[in-house]
This record gives sequence, structure tokens and C-alpha cells, in this order.
Amino acid sequence: QVQLVESGGGLVQPGGSLRLSCAASGSAFSIYDMGWYRQAPGKQRELVAGMANTGSARYADSVKGRFTISRDNAKNTVYLQMNSLKPEDTAVYYCYARKAGVAVTTSGFGSWGQGTQVTVSS
Repeated sequence: QVQLVESGGGLVQPGGSLRLSCAASGSAFSIYDMGWYRQAPGKQRELVAGMANTGSARYADSVKGRFTISRDNAKNTVYLQMNSLKPEDTAVYYCYARKAGVAVTTSGFGSWGQGTQVTVSS
């Protein structure tokens, strides 16, 4: 079973940058779709960015042009480079590893990371 460990969150000023990392172990990293959801207090979870095991990437409209997802299969790690951060980006970011074509709401879809807090101050 793939296991995910997230890092890179923290406190940053508006306009600043952070890079999130999600390191996978325990399974064949390259066969999974990878990415991040985020959840702010009192708000529903939303997909931020995802990358299929083919390398195809997608982004939420709210982060297009500011965030970039990448993956390094040799290091079993996926990254989210976040630039021009806004207070609205404040949330807990959860990395996921998803079997291709399987919704994250499906039992056995894959794995969630533990979450990392991103706080963008006013």
C-alpha cells in the first residue's frame, strides 16, 4: 500500500511562495495519479492540482498561472510549487495518490497524506 508523507507548508506573506512535497513509499509510485486537495476551515474540500501517471496535469481555476505540479518518479515524490500566494490559499493541503480512474471517495482509491498547513497572512 502506498504511504504518503507531506512537507513544505508554513506561514508566508501574501505574494510569497512555498513548495509542497509529497513523498511516497510502499508501492509503485509511478502507477498512481498524484496531487493535492485543500480544505479551509468551514469550507468544502477542493481539488487544487493533479497529475496523472501519464504526466497530464490539471489545476483549479483559482490557482492556474500561480501553482505548478510536478512529479519525480525516480524520487517517488510529487511537488506543488505555489507562487503569488493569496490569503484565500490558506488551508490544509492534502496530498493524494489515486489509482487511475478511481474517485477519492471510493473505498480503496489509494492514499491520503497527513496534511500540511499553509497559512498566507494578510
